[in-house]
Amino acid sequence: MRVALLTEGARPHPRRGAGAWCDRLAEGLPEHEFELYLLTGPQGIEAVERLSPAWRGARDLALWGRRPRGRAPGALRRRQYARAYEELVRALVLPRERAGFAAGLYRLAELAREDATLPVFLASAHARRVLERVWRLPGADTSAGHPLVCDVLVAADLLEQCLRPLSAPWYGTGPGGLGSADLCHVVGAGPAALPALVARHLHGVPFVVTEHGLHLREQYLGYREAPYRWPVRALLLAFFRALTEETYRQAAILTPGSAHDQQWQRRCGADPARTRVVYEGTEAVERPAAGAGPQAPTLVWAGALEPGRDLELMLHAFAQVRDGLPGARLVVHGEEASPGYRAHCEALAERLGVARAVEFAGRPGSLADAWAGGTVAVFSALSQRRPGLLADAMLSGRAVVSTDVGVAREVVGPTGLLVPARDPRALAGACLALLRDEERRDRLGLAGRLRAQERFAVEPVIGAFREIYLELVSQYPAFPGGAADGSGRAPRPFARPAEFWLADGPRTPGAEETGYAADAAHAADGEGSDEAPRSPALAEAV
Repeated sequence: MRVALLTEGARPHPRRGAGAWCDRLAEGLPEHEFELYLLTGPQGIEAVERLSPAWRGARDLALWGRRPRGRAPGALRRRQYARAYEELVRALVLPRERAGFAAGLYRLAELAREDATLPVFLASAHARRVLERVWRLPGADTSAGHPLVCDVLVAADLLEQCLRPLSAPWYGTGPGGLGSADLCHVVGAGPAALPALVARHLHGVPFVVTEHGLHLREQYLGYREAPYRWPVRALLLAFFRALTEETYRQAAILTPGSAHDQQWQRRCGADPARTRVVYEGTEAVERPAAGAGPQAPTLVWAGALEPGRDLELMLHAFAQVRDGLPGARLVVHGEEASPGYRAHCEALAERLGVARAVEFAGRPGSLADAWAGGTVAVFSALSQRRPGLLADAMLSGRAVVSTDVGVAREVVGPTGLLVPARDPRALAGACLALLRDEERRDRLGLAGRLRAQERFAVEPVIGAFREIYLELVSQYPAFPGGAADGSGRAPRPFARPAEFWLADGPRTPGAEETGYAADAAHAADGEGSDEAPRSPALAEAV
């Protein structure tokens, strides 16, 4: 079958699938034909990092940067665009009209497919006037801030960029069109889901959504520090929230990367019956376990240097570890993600009197080297949103201590020690317990490695998606736009045997239909006797 992979590969959004994960999926399912549709930055697909040479034929659309050029819509079409755009904006700012988001979205897509003038309209003064008028209506949700003219200009520009996929040249039924795909696979959700929603609306193509870290959650976290006023933030977050809800509503199957993400999806309206947890497989499961640890008892901490990782908690706990085990050391691996945070932590280590025993080693050459340089791997984050780093530490065979937040309990389970967040005494006690007990440390390290190998191997991921693809194609018609035989009836999957299509090409059902093909067609329609259909040649042979 033909599978269309839809994902982003452009900042300011994180990379969500244009690299190793999509490569492993395509390599693991060689029986299917994969095509990549990528939302990129202004430099185009050549600037996407880690894009495999196998995707050289990928189709891309610049999501950010300079507005696309084109002809302006006529007066009639401009009024049609304005009505659809107003319906979408009203759904974003008026709580009682939330249900109009999907109708406005799909109407814009239909109009854009007819004349391809949507980008010019969204960038026009007419669209900005529509946004300003609706945004300032009584009862509009502006997050307790009155939108100024500058807010209208900024928000109109951001909405234009978010809605660009509606005008992508991908929605036909010819070669390379999403309408001719058997299914779409969205990796990362967000704006990458817009082409899949349009393809489903126009052509009935089902789609799967895979999220390794929720897009909506990332937007809420990112917009806290965005350089926009509160009205603009409220409007854009309302757009992403409505888009997420519509994506979850229309997706045939959702595959979150953890049960923790699955709970978030359910809060956004996802149907539990259509949700299946599929962990993000990693090739690190084949990596050999780390060898003997350092002679001195060493705690190793890895992650971005930012307040959310709570290195301060680690330093306070390490000070207590040093009181019980004076020879202990702490190695910190990671790059500074929040300006000034490393200097703050170094000053804190000085005040606690442990600066000489703490090494800020920066970014490691590889995570395997980082874990090999420690006795115990420690995680002190306030929120553990993705399981990748925890799983990598467990695959090294080192015992793990982690705060009990996010996916930690799900990933570590009984093979490590979990402590409450913001509790330096509990964290220090867990670290001391493992540093002093080599037998327990080795036992937990081996158990953690086996658990991670079982859950994060690539083969179960490939097998899960092989079953999902076949299940979806078996439930959706091969010709969603209408009957292939011209009868007007909606086609059904597997309604005719393979011999019907292979003899002399597709035949028109009717009086000429004889033998096995006719019997099979009647059986598929619920007609005929209870006896199994039999071709004349087969009857003669019997």
